[in-house]
Amino acid sequence: MKFEKILIKTGENHVATLTLNRPESMNTFSSQMALELNQALIDLDSDPLVGVILLKGAGRAFCAGIDVTELSGKTAIEYREWIERMEQPLVTISKLKKPVIAQLQGVAAANGMGLIAAADLVIAADNSRMGLTAINVGLNCVGPVIPVARCVGRKKALELLLYGKLIKAPEALSLGLINKIVPKQDLDSLALQWAEELAKKSPIAVQIAKTAFYHSEDMSYQAQFAYMNEAFARLCTTDDAKEGVNAFFEKRPPVWQEK
Repeated sequence: MKFEKILIKTGENHVATLTLNRPESMNTFSSQMALELNQALIDLDSDPLVGVILLKGAGRAFCAGIDVTELSGKTAIEYREWIERMEQPLVTISKLKKPVIAQLQGVAAANGMGLIAAADLVIAADNSRMGLTAINVGLNCVGPVIPVARCVGRKKALELLLYGKLIKAPEALSLGLINKIVPKQDLDSLALQWAEELAKKSPIAVQIAKTAFYHSEDMSYQAQFAYMNEAFARLCTTDDAKEGVNAFFEKRPPVWQEK
């Protein structure tokens, strides 16, 4: 696929930067951008040179939701297909082996907040805000609230869904929607630094950890332990697990072979 509404940059640090590139529309989801984002996530997940995906928005906003200029004139079936296309990247992130770090600047509204909540990790500028705002224009965010609820719980998720208010970065941090807050002027450098730090970890260990976490999330307590123990046992048989332990004892940096 030729990408026109997103930008991809890869470097030697095993971090791929994926940028939503509709700054004139505050990076709202068009059908084209949704399709491109979903395919780019899948492509980067299979790229052997990429260990971590850093997701950001161009311009002053991360993502202000869905482009409502696409809203009118559809049948019920067409609306279903349209909204599934918009929400698919939120689902895809949970299926990727590689971690996705969202870099939040400005506003993340509606589906933009859903994308933030769906990301594995989030680093945010100190002036950023987010909210499930569609209720304010007679719509709702019943798709984006799914990953939001998994971060904040039922009561707060319903409050965000039904009142549609924007919350500031400190509240988002206290609710578990973001991992850290940094000064606006340092966001780019610190986000990349954080992604590079993660990319230095054992790729196999990171990928097994993420995959096992999402696969077992809805299991019963005992079943989740059984699944996680099996995942850990598989990890222990890898060459990189042996390399990591040997490097620790030999007081040297590990050399990962991804096998």
